[in-house]
Amino acid sequence: MLENFTFYLSMVLLITFLIILSKKIQIAYPILLVIAGLAVSFIPGIPSIKIEPEIIFVIFLPPLLYEAAWSSSWKELWRWRRIIFSFAFVVVFFTALSIAIFANYFIPGFSLVLGFLLGGIISPSDAVSAGAILKTLKVPKRFTSILEGESLLNDASSLIIFRFALIAAATGQFIWLDAAGSFIWMCIGGASFGVAIGYVFLKMHKFLPTDANTDLLLSLVAPFAMYLGAEEIHASGVLAVVCGGLFLSYRNHDFLSSSSRLRAITVWESFCFLLNGIVFLLIGLDLPEIVSGLGDTNIFSAIGYGFAVTGVLVLVRILSAYGAVLTTLVMRNFITVADPVAPDWKSPLLLGWAGMRGVLSLAAALSIPLTLSDGSPFPQRNLILFITFTVIILTLLVQGFTLPFLLKRFPLEDRDFTKTERETDHELRSALAKIAIDKLNTDFPEKIAKFPALKEQMDIWERRFNSSEIIINYPEYLKIYSEILAEQRNFLVSKNKEELLLDEEIIKKHLRLLDLQEEKLKLSL
Repeated sequence: MLENFTFYLSMVLLITFLIILSKKIQIAYPILLVIAGLAVSFIPGIPSIKIEPEIIFVIFLPPLLYEAAWSSSWKELWRWRRIIFSFAFVVVFFTALSIAIFANYFIPGFSLVLGFLLGGIISPSDAVSAGAILKTLKVPKRFTSILEGESLLNDASSLIIFRFALIAAATGQFIWLDAAGSFIWMCIGGASFGVAIGYVFLKMHKFLPTDANTDLLLSLVAPFAMYLGAEEIHASGVLAVVCGGLFLSYRNHDFLSSSSRLRAITVWESFCFLLNGIVFLLIGLDLPEIVSGLGDTNIFSAIGYGFAVTGVLVLVRILSAYGAVLTTLVMRNFITVADPVAPDWKSPLLLGWAGMRGVLSLAAALSIPLTLSDGSPFPQRNLILFITFTVIILTLLVQGFTLPFLLKRFPLEDRDFTKTERETDHELRSALAKIAIDKLNTDFPEKIAKFPALKEQMDIWERRFNSSEIIINYPEYLKIYSEILAEQRNFLVSKNKEELLLDEEIIKKHLRLLDLQEEKLKLSL
């Protein structure tokens, strides 16, 4: 590994530059990273890259799922729980079934079991790709919430299908009663174990004398403890991480200080940003390994199968989206649904089109054993791997490039939030200012005149409460404030250089305060 260290370091730099470029040209970074990986794989002398499925499942998957669960809105997940669960479980099973039937009829040598194996591998959508695209576009909150919620759960359901199909393909036996019991245990056991471990970590944060650094270390350990522990008891590690992450995220203000939360957000975002960049680049870099594994299989036939399976996959997802709408229209006559108003034809189409595939599918395919228990080669392993690779590339590139155009061409109406972000922001600022004014006048009236700084802050709150406009959002005001902060920062840096006996830690503290003010300014946009 050390002999290729320079190559790995250059790949990290390449990821950094490509992410910067993606922001500049307004293209989702997963697309550029996959293309770059494909291009680099053709360079002579490049070290052979092989994705180890254990690394993806154990090193990459737990922190990525944990960060996604931590940043998700529990309120939004609960509101759209029916459609999220239907996409994460029902649609995943229906997709796997459709792929199984198609592969059995149209791909030579594929049985229904092998078709289910392929379906379980490629059925989960990847939210990182869709999320990277949606960040640059204005879409309703419900659209992103459904995609995020689905991606948190469909990894678990697809891996469960994959495991059962793998056992059936390897042993030639499939007992429905045992499978049903295992499925229930993997779901309930995984979710319960994740919440239990989350509760243990909550108590550790709360009662141990931790600070921001130790809180961060505990948060880095938590997803691995949830995942590995659940896998040890043969439950779903994915569901354990998701449920444990959601539990801790919902309760984070009960056990984390403000400094711990700020540091955790910064570190986790950077950490997972790098992990996502690595896995998408690895997809492209793994091309030579995938192609070499085909052996005597005709590559053009394999590409054709990949295109056909991708077409079935996309069609099934779009039809499932319309099916979910139809089900909602029927069920609203019997139960209270999240939105009784029927969506237009655009929402299901765009929701279906946003189902790109990612590295989890490739890792699952790579984890198929080379041989069966009797020593014979695992049937169609190489072709399954190549089809999976083709599906990932096609969905990332074709759907990834066209989704922004479709979202702009067919904009979605936001029926949930009638007020603009600026109006809501102003209302909250005014409400917070009123709370502060009432608190001072009620509990500390004699202190207002005694402390000039407190009086000045009182005046600020009163102006904010009485203001009818959102001054903080005016571009000219922001520009002036930014220039003032830059001037203050230059003063501190110069003073630190000029006065040798000035404690640099104090300068750094004031520089951090200026950084916090600047971040607060950005959040006000």
